[in-house]
Amino acid sequence: MKPEEAARAPAIRVENVGVKYTYRFARKRKDPIWPLRDVSFEVQQGETIGIIGRNGSGKSTLLQIICGTLSSSIGTVTTQGRIAALLELGSGFNPEFSGRENVYLNGAILGLPKEEIDARFDDIAGFADIGEFIEQPVRIYSSGMVVRLAFAVQAMVDPDILVVDEALAVGDEKFQRKCFARLEELKREGTSILFVSHASAQIVDLCDRALLLERGERLMYTQPLPVVRAYQKLIYAPTDEQKRLISEYRTADQAGTDLATIASTETTVPSQETDVATFDPGLTPETTEAYPLQGAEILSFRMLDLTGRVVNVVYPGQECQIEVCGRFLTANDRIYFGIHIRSISGTVITGQRHPENGKFLDRIVRAGENFCITYGFKMTLVPGVYFVGGGVWSLNEPNCLHRITDALMFRIMPTQDSYALGVVDTASIKPSLVFTRQEIRAVPE
Repeated sequence: MKPEEAARAPAIRVENVGVKYTYRFARKRKDPIWPLRDVSFEVQQGETIGIIGRNGSGKSTLLQIICGTLSSSIGTVTTQGRIAALLELGSGFNPEFSGRENVYLNGAILGLPKEEIDARFDDIAGFADIGEFIEQPVRIYSSGMVVRLAFAVQAMVDPDILVVDEALAVGDEKFQRKCFARLEELKREGTSILFVSHASAQIVDLCDRALLLERGERLMYTQPLPVVRAYQKLIYAPTDEQKRLISEYRTADQAGTDLATIASTETTVPSQETDVATFDPGLTPETTEAYPLQGAEILSFRMLDLTGRVVNVVYPGQECQIEVCGRFLTANDRIYFGIHIRSISGTVITGQRHPENGKFLDRIVRAGENFCITYGFKMTLVPGVYFVGGGVWSLNEPNCLHRITDALMFRIMPTQDSYALGVVDTASIKPSLVFTRQEIRAVPE
């Protein structure tokens, strides 16, 4: 293939791929089992694809075929460039080797010469952040340490294709955010990513398209949100309804029908009885990034309750403040401030600007002048972990005087009575249910 043709070709092309297993029982040949059957799709260069489906739907089998660790019985897979894969936890690691030795082993498997691994080793070790354990045998690692090192090796070698199979579910929230930040960076650099997860929000936030598998067959391949909605509707439907939905999805997929109207069904969050905001010293982000100083310097980010206490564990509906303090390094005008709150996968959930959109400070700031801006929030977010960043800008050049992303993180705890789903809690009134004998007319279609 010529270079210009390779540049246009899909990163991954899967054509009618299937895997068949044949068994014998009491000398009788049983019907073959197809963990994967007649699956086709393409992944463009630089595209991120989510793969979802119930346990046993063929997700891991499909990834193994794409990575070349399993042969298909029928069909073909074509890939372009270097593939790095994070499949089964710790697969590819020799448990008797140290972390350092396994970095070099995995690098060699990926086709990297020793000199290149030498150059990348500090970045890999720094990303994994397992300290002195890098020199210890992997067999003594915790599952979290194994996934840290495994992800660091695969994601820090600049692959053309990165395959991730549920591995991020093992890490804590801080490491998950660190991984998602790296995935975003790889995506910007043109890496194609295949991402398997049961976390629907991650599929929607991270992916360009999503593939829904059911019993080894493709049910849907389109935009992430309708795929996630279809999956959620399927897994909670009664058995008879599931059969109807499977047929409906397959028919719609083959016909290329718009599936954006498929209803969503999600699970509720757990409960907890306390509602006092607190501070957890362990909630410190590992993905903080400070932009260059170009006229200002942010010195502190703090989250405060209404009494002025520093907190980072709050409950839905609580009011709090996020304080950003710093100083101006040069005189400037047409200044404005901003702040954002992101999810673990990096999606901006909400934010604020001061002054309001389209306006700027009505004065010139002086070099050496300090500032402290306080943003007020009512935490109408569903339980989870979130990240805060912000900065100060000017309409003059350079525009960004200073900015810090993921400057702090906080947790929204679940409450005893929670009705909200998704990301934002808009359930201001408790749902009410009334049974009636009055005739209810169907809504016209």
